[in-house]
This record gives sequence, structure tokens and C-alpha cells, in this order.
Amino acid sequence: MSAEPYRVLFLCTGNSARSIIAECILNQLGQGRFEAHSAGSMPTGRVNPHALRLLQGLGYPTEGLRSKSWDEFAQPGAPKLDFIITVCDNAAGEVCPIWPGMPMRAHWGVPDPAAATGSDAEIALAFAEAHRMLLRRIELFVALPDVLHDRQSLQRRMDEIGAVDDAPQPA
Repeated sequence: MSAEPYRVLFLCTGNSARSIIAECILNQLGQGRFEAHSAGSMPTGRVNPHALRLLQGLGYPTEGLRSKSWDEFAQPGAPKLDFIITVCDNAAGEVCPIWPGMPMRAHWGVPDPAAATGSDAEIALAFAEAHRMLLRRIELFVALPDVLHDRQSLQRRMDEIGAVDDAPQPA
């Protein structure tokens, strides 16, 4: 294992739900091996209250979470990033800043729970589903061996994780 944690930036457009959820999951599952951050190309300026409710209900620490611009991570003095993972299709198609150090990039598209409509229960279900999809992918990500240092092999595995079939499995 490297002396420093792998630093991962989850990107979304608004940085209010999916990328925030992914940040919390990885910081918990990564157990010091990973340091997760999140940001958006056009941050909303607030964390979605449904995302906060879900995360708190699942026992994730939420203190200090905030919606922020990806520009913070392209500035001098920002943490060196090892991985950048987009979790929404809009952010995946946008022109990103130049990231120092040429981090590995992947796209793990997840439907936007913040766009869900309906009853509180239906909206909560959309957030729970986004969490489930992200949790599955992040579990696969943290299970990758540290010895997988060949960039091409690692990129292939990152892309495979993004293509995981996230359909709920029958009981």
C-alpha cells in the first residue's frame, strides 16, 4: 500500500446528491486507503436535503459536506488527485479543467435522484437506489488490488466498474 491515500474526486454537475453520496461512501469504505472529495461543474451551493437525510440515516458522517466547484481542485495547492470519476452524464460530457498529475478518469453514470418527483417515499426511493448503485461500484473499486499499477489494466477495470449492471437482483 502506498504511504499516502489514493485521492478520488467524484464529479457531477450540481454536486448536491450523487457525488456527495459517493464521497461519503468511499471515505467510509476506503478506511484511510482512499481520500474522497466531490465537486460540480455548476454547484448548486447546497447539499440536497434528501441526500443528507439518507446519509445520516445510514450512519455516514455528514459534517462539513458542501456543494463546491471543481475549480477548487484545479487550483495551486489543491490535493493531488489520483482518480476522477464522473457520476452524471452531463459532467462526463463537459470540458473539465486541466488536472495536475494526469489522474485516471472513469465515468460511472447514475440517474439523478434530485430529479425525482412524486411522494416523499418515491423521492426517498430514488435516493436509496442511487446510493445502492454507487455503493456497489465503490465496493468493486476498493477491492481492486494495490498491485494493479499498470495504467492500461487499471483503466480497463475502472471502465468495467462503470458498466456494471445495476438492475436490482431478484430475491
